[in-house]
Amino acid sequence: MTRCLRFMALLLLASVAPAHIASNGFLVARVEGSTISGSIELAVRDVELAIGVDANRDGKVTWGELRASEPRLVHYLEQHVYLSAESRSCPLQFQALRVNERVDGTYAWLPFSADCGMDVRQLSIRYSALDDIDPSHRGLLTLTAGSVVQTAVLGGLDGAAIFSLYAPARWGAFVEYLRAGIWHIWSGIDHLLFLLSLLLPAVLLRRGDRWEPVPRPWPAFMGILKVVTAFTLAHSMTLSLAALDIVRLPSRLTESVIAASIIVAALNNIFPLVTNSRARIAFAFGLLHGFGFASVLADMGLPSGARLLSLLAFNLGIETGQLAVVLTVMPVVYALRSTVFYRRALLPWGSAAVASIALVWFVQRALLPSG
Repeated sequence: MTRCLRFMALLLLASVAPAHIASNGFLVARVEGSTISGSIELAVRDVELAIGVDANRDGKVTWGELRASEPRLVHYLEQHVYLSAESRSCPLQFQALRVNERVDGTYAWLPFSADCGMDVRQLSIRYSALDDIDPSHRGLLTLTAGSVVQTAVLGGLDGAAIFSLYAPARWGAFVEYLRAGIWHIWSGIDHLLFLLSLLLPAVLLRRGDRWEPVPRPWPAFMGILKVVTAFTLAHSMTLSLAALDIVRLPSRLTESVIAASIIVAALNNIFPLVTNSRARIAFAFGLLHGFGFASVLADMGLPSGARLLSLLAFNLGIETGQLAVVLTVMPVVYALRSTVFYRRALLPWGSAAVASIALVWFVQRALLPSG
């Protein structure tokens, strides 16, 4: 049990560093005949991990340091982003390095062009940036050819992705957005910690001033079902509203409130004020989490010809990833619910660790300058 506690502590503490967990690069490509133009963006923090640009090791990357590292960054991208048209290489030619400010920090932005030597009808893209450093990193692609716009999530173990430019498969967007939704919930540890903070007490009953294990599986199942359903309904509503540009909230506000929601949910496990209505907490804060889910769609965009289908796929992906986590975790905590370790160690101390991490995120998101 001591080893389990240590492992949990290390796992949770390891997630404190990044204020926004997902590591994404952005690849924009426009195809016109035999030429491709576009840009690649990597977060400066990821550039530092990849090639080491902080020359004086002071923990800050200046424009001078980034500019001096441009040749190495170009070489790195040439090795990790590969374009080809029907097995014919399309070498990248990079232009001058620039920077772009996004809500989660500063990005190195490198425009590029490529000549494939033939009209491009089918494009293959291999994206392997940070694969050996941060396996969670993904490249969000927006590919335009004529009036056809496609999006994809690149990287990981998928190898090269192949795109038919002028006659894309009808369900191609559905599959890509489904995968994006699954990946977003799995890499978005803030959303998962909020959900887990609500699920951990679902296998317990509060009697007086103490937690007691549920005697049968049914009450635990109903508690889990209520929480997950409330969270799903809430974030699906606001995700749809934000993705369709009906309602928008500032990203900084959304991310700050998400961190605050984790603190509230986790502290409620230690100092229980709401024990029978956790579904209400899940619904109320789930509305804000939906705006957080929408942030990745803002980066990817919704294809004009399949907006509703892609939105549905992304939402289904989130639910699929969420269900996988619930089905993995809940049998374990149900089996442990009767142990002193679970009620007096894992629940209170695990919740305290989660609240501490969320407090760090809240300070980073709400009080510290972005960048």
